[in-house]
Amino acid sequence: MKPRYQLAALALMLGTIGPPAAADIEEARDLMEASRFEQARAALWPAARSGNADAEELIGVMYALGLGVEQDHVRAFEWYLRSALKGHPGAQSGIGWYYEVGLGMPAPDLTRAYMWYVLSAIGGDPDAAISQEEVIKKMTPDEIEHANTLIEDYRVWMYPFR
Repeated sequence: MKPRYQLAALALMLGTIGPPAAADIEEARDLMEASRFEQARAALWPAARSGNADAEELIGVMYALGLGVEQDHVRAFEWYLRSALKGHPGAQSGIGWYYEVGLGMPAPDLTRAYMWYVLSAIGGDPDAAISQEEVIKKMTPDEIEHANTLIEDYRVWMYPFR
């Protein structure tokens, strides 16, 4: 067996990927690009309910922007959080934004906004570095110190080799 097929077979056995979920997510992205949001949500739902981070993040986007569903920032945050805790950089950036603006929560939390933007940047989101630069300008030295402590706690868990 060729190495790339061995990796795919191993991933299937471990349950980390599966052809139906990956195909459903790609189909859902195509449907979203075609503005067929209700169909996209239906295609994403099984994978999202099964814990697929890509599907969870896309459901979060749909709730955040009101695409095929009633806009609901609390539900968007929850879907983003599920995905973010699995290391999805886009969802981590979304969580950072919600904390930065305080939408759907009692108040903004710049410490957590900065933390999530940094984690998102570590994960490879190119826009997260810009967001973290903007947020840090609004933070006190104590908030920055606390954020850096939280970043280290999460980083070693989410990105142990980075």
